[in-house]
Parts: sequence; C-alpha cells; structure tokens
Amino acid sequence: MFNDNLSQDLDALLPGQSTAQGATRRTALKAALGVGYAASALPIMAQTAIKTPSAGLTSGEVMIDVNGFKMPAYRAAPEGKTGLPVVLVLSEIFGVHEYIADTARRFAQAGYLAIAPELFVRQGDAQSYGEMAKLIAEVISKVPDAQVMQDLDATVQWAAANGGDTNKLGVTGFCWGGRQTWLYAAHNPKVKAGVAWYGRLVGQASDLTPRHPVDIGANLNGPVLGLYGAADTGIPLDTVDKMKTVLSGGNAASKASTFVVYPAAPHAFHADYRPSFRKEAAEDGWKRATAWFKQHGVA
Repeated sequence: MFNDNLSQDLDALLPGQSTAQGATRRTALKAALGVGYAASALPIMAQTAIKTPSAGLTSGEVMIDVNGFKMPAYRAAPEGKTGLPVVLVLSEIFGVHEYIADTARRFAQAGYLAIAPELFVRQGDAQSYGEMAKLIAEVISKVPDAQVMQDLDATVQWAAANGGDTNKLGVTGFCWGGRQTWLYAAHNPKVKAGVAWYGRLVGQASDLTPRHPVDIGANLNGPVLGLYGAADTGIPLDTVDKMKTVLSGGNAASKASTFVVYPAAPHAFHADYRPSFRKEAAEDGWKRATAWFKQHGVA
C-alpha cells in the first residue's frame, strides 16, 4: 500500500494517472553499457534523443566497495586524466539505464569524472520491472535515505582513489535523485555545489525517510540550483515557495541556492527518452547546471 510520499512520486512520474492505472509495458531499449546494464526502464519513447559518444573517454561499469558490499556504478571520465572534478549523477527510480549513463558521458566530455551508482541494488533490480506501481512498492519504498548517504560517501571515496579531485565535488540528480541531491548537499561537507532536477521537496517523515529537503535546506554545505517545471503536477509550486523560504533563512550556502522554474515544463523535462522531454528547457537547464558547477568550484 502506498504512503503519501510514494503517491506523490507516482503522480509526478505519471501525471493524470492514478496509482492503479500506473502499469506501463516495459520496452526493450538496448543500451551498450557493458556487463550489468541492459534495457532501459519504463516509461520510454523509442530511443534516447541524445547520444553522447564515448570516444576519448574511459567509461563503463565499476564496482564500489561499501563496507564489504559491492555496489555497481557507471563511470565516465576523460581517458588518461587524473585530478578531475567529480560529479555524482543520481538516477530516477528506474536506475542507471542508458539515459543516466549518457548524462554521465556528457559530464565526462566536459572534463569531469562522473559516477552514477546503482542506489537501489540491495532492494532489487529497478530495470526488471514492467509495472511502475510494483517497482515503487517492492523496491524504491524500501530504500533508506541513510543507506543512500552511505553509498554516496563510498562513491566519493572511490572517486578520490580513481582519478578524481573530491575537493571539487558536485552532485546532480533527477526526480528521486533530485530529492537525494538536496539531502546529500546537507550531508557531506565536501559538496561544493548541487543541481537538483525536479526532486520532491516535502513529505511525511518515516523511519526510512526521516527528513526531506525543506527540513535540511537551511544547512547546506554547497549551494543547490533547483531546476523545476511549473507544469509538474506532482510537485506543486507552493512547495518550491516553502523551500525558498527555508533557504533564505539558512546559512551562506543555503542563501546562495536558487530555483529556475520553466513555465511550460512538466515533470522529467530533461529525460530525453520520455514523452515529457522538453528540448528548450532541457538544454537551458544543462547550460545552467554546468555553469553553476563552474561558478562554485566544481571545475
């Protein structure tokens, strides 16, 4: 049975559909990502709109040790280079499929060590589900925020040992990963900046999700750029206003944080493999994201 937090997530992902109507047939979009990365997850269009080449990059799956647990992640970086700024790329609920891997390659082509960890892997394989409601109930709802923070800390440690300069650390995420971006910017003192794409800002406290972005927004370690859509039915604009109020009363990093709200953009407007994709907003958001990282020392 869905709690209010999960219902909000589902409403954002499938505007206009109830939880019971959320079943969508999984489409086999093959992604040539190496071992552990197969077909993309639902809901998708026929193919991703953007194809970022891996030429000149070291890219593919790596395994990150988290207290003895081997967590898979997709890594992309300029070939043969070290001392690279680091960007953590946090996925939607569908896991690290081709769209997320391509986003990591975009950062790598811009000179970053980009890492997208599989943050649901202990609970299940997000890409094996054909029904979104079932995916959320059986996998996503069982992922503790504390586990995510620990996994991201381990990812940062891996980056430091594998060519990354973690004194230049950024984090970005989409939907579910957007919410985690806010949380991690408050969790890790090394975070210089974050970019949160349409991540939920409010919610009910639970054992697994004890705090939400509005609860920690006054104490960020690095400023966060929030990229949101005014036509996002799952994230009301009044919650953005609540977050702005929290940020304005916070520390220096919180006060330096800001939002860009695209008037006609729905949820997941950056996801070029879905009907929600809005090219103009996605391209503008990407330019703002990379500029934000450079402005705040992640370059």
